[in-house]
Amino acid sequence: MLDHETIRSFIKVAECQSFSRAAELLHKTTATISYRIKTLEESIGTQLFIRTTRSVNLTPAGEYLLERCRQWHNWLDSMPDELRQINDGVEHQVNIVINNLLYNPLSVARLLAYLQQRYPFTQFHISRQVYMGVWDSLLHGDFQLAIGTTGSESLANDVSVLKLGGISWAFVVTPDHPLAACQDTALHEDRLRSYPAINVEDTSRNLTKRVAWLLPGQKEIKVPDLRSKLECHLQGLGVGFLPKNLCQPYLDSGQLITRDVVNQRQPSPLSLAWRNDCGKAVEEIVTLFQRRDERITGFLQGIDLPA
Repeated sequence: MLDHETIRSFIKVAECQSFSRAAELLHKTTATISYRIKTLEESIGTQLFIRTTRSVNLTPAGEYLLERCRQWHNWLDSMPDELRQINDGVEHQVNIVINNLLYNPLSVARLLAYLQQRYPFTQFHISRQVYMGVWDSLLHGDFQLAIGTTGSESLANDVSVLKLGGISWAFVVTPDHPLAACQDTALHEDRLRSYPAINVEDTSRNLTKRVAWLLPGQKEIKVPDLRSKLECHLQGLGVGFLPKNLCQPYLDSGQLITRDVVNQRQPSPLSLAWRNDCGKAVEEIVTLFQRRDERITGFLQGIDLPA
C-alpha cells in the first residue's frame, strides 16, 4: 500500500495542500492522485487529509506519516549508493570517543566535515569522556575508535593502539592564595590537605574509576570538564593540577602561578585506539593520525611530550 509512487503522491499533496497542484507537478491526472490517496486511506483505515472546497490539510495521523514518508523517500533515493558503500567495506555507522583532555570543538567539526565528504552515507557519532571512560566506551560501549585512551598499551587483544604522546601537569594556585607565599620548598601533603581538590570526575561505568589527585581526608570539588576546572582554579576555589598547555596563558598573564609539591603528578601518556575489525572510515582516521595530518593536529595541541 506504500509503494514508491504512493509515497511520492502523498508527500506532494501534503506539501501543495492541493490534489490538482500535486498532479500537475507529478505529471499525473488529478483523478489518479486522488485515487492513490483514497486507496491508501482505505487500506490503513485512517483518514490522512481533511478535505474542504478550498483546502486540503493533514490530520494528526497524516502529519506523522508525512515525517516518516520523507525519511523513507530520502532513503530510497540514496539506497543504491549507500549499499555500494557498505559492499566496499565502509561502515554504516562509526562511533568515536574523545578524551576530555584532547577534546576540541573546532577539531571535531573539521574532522566531521572531512569524513562526511569522504563517506556521505556513514553516520558519525562523537562522545566526550574522562579518564577510564574513554577505554570503557571502546571496550563496552560499541565505539570503534578512541582519541586519547590513557596509557600506551592496549587493554584488549582485539584493539590496536598508536602512541600520541603525553601531557605534563602543573600544580597551580592564584597569586593571592595562601599557598602562593610558599616559594622556597616543595609543598607537603599536610600543607595541601586543608584546601579542596578540584577534579574532573572519571566517566567510566564498567572499569574502575580513577581519581586524578586527591589526598586522604581532603575535600573534593567535582566538575564535568576541564574548562570548569580551570575556572574554579581562577576563582581560587581549590588546588590541584592542570595540563601545562591549558594553563600556560594564565601563567604568562600572572592569573595563576605554579608551586612545587612533594609527589608531583607524573605525565599522562595518551594513545589512539581502534578495534581491529574496523572498516575503511576508521582505517582512514587512523592513517590521518599516523601521518599527523593537518586535519587532526588540533586534537594534539594539548600534548607537550613526544610519544
